Amino acid sequence: MKLFKNKEIRFWLIAIIVVSLIFTIGAFIWNIYFGFFTLLLCTILVVIYIIMLKQKYKKISKLSTELNKIIHGDYKLTISEFDEGELGLLQSEIYKLTVMLREQQSSLEKDKKLLENMIADISHQVKTPLTTINLLIAKLSKKDLTDEEKAKVLSDLYELIYQIEWLIETLLKMSKLDAKTTSFKKESIEYDKLIKIATSALLVPIEIRNQTISIHTEGTFHGDILWTAEAIRNIVKNSMEHNKEFGNIKVVATENELYSQITIEDEGQGIKEEDLPYIFDRFYKGKKDNSKGFGIGLALARMIVINQNGTIKVENKPTSGAKFTIKFYKQII
Repeated sequence: MKLFKNKEIRFWLIAIIVVSLIFTIGAFIWNIYFGFFTLLLCTILVVIYIIMLKQKYKKISKLSTELNKIIHGDYKLTISEFDEGELGLLQSEIYKLTVMLREQQSSLEKDKKLLENMIADISHQVKTPLTTINLLIAKLSKKDLTDEEKAKVLSDLYELIYQIEWLIETLLKMSKLDAKTTSFKKESIEYDKLIKIATSALLVPIEIRNQTISIHTEGTFHGDILWTAEAIRNIVKNSMEHNKEFGNIKVVATENELYSQITIEDEGQGIKEEDLPYIFDRFYKGKKDNSKGFGIGLALARMIVINQNGTIKVENKPTSGAKFTIKFYKQII
C-alpha cells in the first residue's frame, strides 16, 4: 500500500506495535485473562490507527489531485468540507487559492475579449481615413489639378492625419485608465480657469462654425485639472459637432456642500432616444450619425469622471439640443 511507503507513518506504526506487544507480554505474565484483554485492546487500537491514517491519506491524496489540476489550469474546483487542524487549514488555503485564480482567470478573459474588440474597432476606425488618404494621394498625383484643388486636397489630408493622431492619443489615454496606471491628482482651481483651460483649443473651431460659447461658473474644483479638462473638452467638442449653425454652447459650473456640478448644453437636434443608453460606449456613434468622429471622446470623458468619484449623464432638453451633467461628489468625513 502507498500508505506504508511513508517513512514517518512506518516509524510510528512500528513504534505503536512494539509498545503494544510490550504491554501485552507484561499483561500475560501478570494474568493470562488480562493478557488476552490487553492483546485485543491493542489490536483494536492499531486497527483504528491504521483506518484513521488511511482516511487522512485519502484526503491528502485528494488535495494532491486537486492541486495538480490547479497547476494544469483547472480553477473550477470547490472544496466544501473543511476539517479541523492542519489539514483543514490546508484545505481552506487551497479553496482560497482556487477562488482567487478563478477570479483572475475571469478578469483575464474579460480583458482579452475587451482587447480583441478594441483591436477590431481600431482596425475599422482607422481603415476608413486611411482609405480616404490613399484616394486623396492618388488624386493629388494627377497633373491636371489646379492650385486651388491641390490646396483643398492637402487640407483634407492634414485633417485626416490629425484625426488619426487624435485617435491614437485618445486610445493611449484610455488604455492607461483601463490598466489603472494613472493616478489622479488632488488639485484646486477656480471653475472659471478650469473651463478656460478645457475650451481654449475649441474657440477657433467654434467660431469657424458660426457658433458661440457662454460660460457661467462659481466655486472651486478639487481634483485632477488636466484629466478633468480633457473630459470637459471632449464633451464641448461633441456639442460643437452636433450643434446647429449660429447655435450656442452653454457651460455652467456650480458647487454646493455635497458635490460640484458642470452642465454642458447645445442647441442641436439632440440625441435619438435609441442612442441615449449607449452614448458613452466606446466607438458608438449612433445608428444614423454621419459625423467624422470616432465615438471615443465621450467614452474617455466618462472614464475620467468615474475615476474621480463622479457621475455623468446625458438627456435631451425639452426644446432642442442635448444636456450633459457631470457631478463630482465631495468626500464627507
